[in-house]
Amino acid sequence: MKFKEKSVIIDEKESKRIVSRMAYEILERNRGAKDVIMIGIQTKGVLLAKAIRNEIMKHEGVKLPLGTLDITFYRDDLTRLNAHPIIKDTHIPFSIEDKKIILVDDVLYSGRTVRSAMDEIFDMGRPEKVELAVLVDRGQREVPISADYVGKKSPTAKNEYISVEISDEGMIEKVSICSKE
Repeated sequence: MKFKEKSVIIDEKESKRIVSRMAYEILERNRGAKDVIMIGIQTKGVLLAKAIRNEIMKHEGVKLPLGTLDITFYRDDLTRLNAHPIIKDTHIPFSIEDKKIILVDDVLYSGRTVRSAMDEIFDMGRPEKVELAVLVDRGQREVPISADYVGKKSPTAKNEYISVEISDEGMIEKVSICSKE
């Protein structure tokens, strides 16, 4: 299915301000970086988590632990996916027990991905709390999940798609609303 770009909602300059603000909000709400860990949902959530973590490091001088989470086997629609889904790494080389987890994803839509991620996290242990950070909240929730840290709210129609262009280093180049052609 092809999508056509309708409008750019975040450019590179604005994305830097958004990431900086989100980093500050995380530090403020958690009263610093003590016991805070970041877990990015594969793939673009990991890249956004890197960007936020780098911003926190600039301001606090602390390099937060960063884990990656692939939720493929926790999806409620796994049987509807391709017969051979692409599996990415889940790599959390530290304990999550009694930690403050910042779960990071690029776009919050139905809430099902986040629900799957939380199921997987709680199978690994019991954190003190889990907070959600997303670059874009596009609405249309199917489960009662909301983000604690939101870069931008941008309600969309069901036939629209949010395209996030982000480098491997976590530099957000462009976020667009696209529609089906």
